[in-house]
Amino acid sequence: MPNPPDAADPTDLALIRATQAGLPLVSAPYAAVAAELGLTESEVIARLAAMQARGVLRRIAAVPNHYRLGWRANGMTVWDVDDACVEALGARIGALPFVSHCYRRPRRLPHWPYNLFAMVHARSREDAAPQVAVIAALLGDACRAHDVLWSTRVLKKTGLRLPPAGAAPGPDPTPDQENR
Repeated sequence: MPNPPDAADPTDLALIRATQAGLPLVSAPYAAVAAELGLTESEVIARLAAMQARGVLRRIAAVPNHYRLGWRANGMTVWDVDDACVEALGARIGALPFVSHCYRRPRRLPHWPYNLFAMVHARSREDAAPQVAVIAALLGDACRAHDVLWSTRVLKKTGLRLPPAGAAPGPDPTPDQENR
């Protein structure tokens, strides 16, 4: 599949790889990244801004460890929503300030009827209950059932990381994996 027209060029990809684990904690982080890549500080800032404007980067921000801040109730809410309105309702749920992730996923009938997923976070399950109630009220009669899958232990938590330049992104899929 060809790259979309706004995909990152090789220099952008190198910049992403150099910063994806975080900016260096120095007085001039963009200058440090620029020196590593053979660019100027202005070029680094301009490229990051351009990638953000194109949607290649969502944001440049400090990412707090919510567990260390006491936010330990993490619930993936799952909803059986009428397929005719799942896109519109998903957009409304995704806009809620307390929802960090919202996805439409295929049902796996007869055992798994849920097609809308929304992640909520709170200090306790009791504190998350009003958030779940807001989602339920927003979905109204379009929702037939729901549940909350609470995290019990973090096994790994990271965003997507690009592989090193020249490295294969992963094993080739088997024929069975290609059809999923």
